[in-house]
Amino acid sequence: MFELVHFRGADKIIKEKKMTNIVRSLMQYLDDCLYGTRHKSELMRQALKENDWRQNGDVKIFEGRRYAYKGIRNRVGLDGSFSSYEAIQDALFRLQLGYDHKKIDVGIVMIPAQRSEKSKLGKTRDLVKKEIKLLEPTITIPVLIAIFDLGRPGELYEENRQKPEKVIKKKDVDQEELARKYLHGDKQYESEPKPDEEVKAEAHRRKPAVYKKTMINDQKIAA
Repeated sequence: MFELVHFRGADKIIKEKKMTNIVRSLMQYLDDCLYGTRHKSELMRQALKENDWRQNGDVKIFEGRRYAYKGIRNRVGLDGSFSSYEAIQDALFRLQLGYDHKKIDVGIVMIPAQRSEKSKLGKTRDLVKKEIKLLEPTITIPVLIAIFDLGRPGELYEENRQKPEKVIKKKDVDQEELARKYLHGDKQYESEPKPDEEVKAEAHRRKPAVYKKTMINDQKIAA
């Protein structure tokens, strides 16, 4: 789940760039990909690349320096971190540099909704509003803050953990007989009809001793 908070007309600038749906679609994609995971940085980088926010790796703020955004598209800079809320200040500073040097027109900062349970600063949304106010006039870039509730790290793995399979006890059934009944029912195979009773009786009837009778007749004639 995520929440978007706009400052200094950031939503209007994004709308003018026809990127409202693109931005929201990306936020939803990140929410789906990262919820309950542990290694969010690498997954986020891959997700941004798949959604064309890291085209050709052109995310540096200054040539020859290591300052860089997480992503950039159509002069919309994207930065932030899901490790801690305090990353908001570093992200705003990097975006402000690009804004001052005319490289971007608006910024997006991604932060986690979770903070210390001992914090007395209220909800994350309220704290963000105070933070942006306090950073003026140092930070003046139109910015959209995306607040993500991504659950507990590793929660996804716990939910999807495989349960041990149940062992089915082998029944005392002739497997060949079971297969026959499954395929043909409790009847003889259709290709092998049950023998007729008369034919069966004929098969067991004793045949006459033709050869022995012929030998006796021949002996009588010879005598």
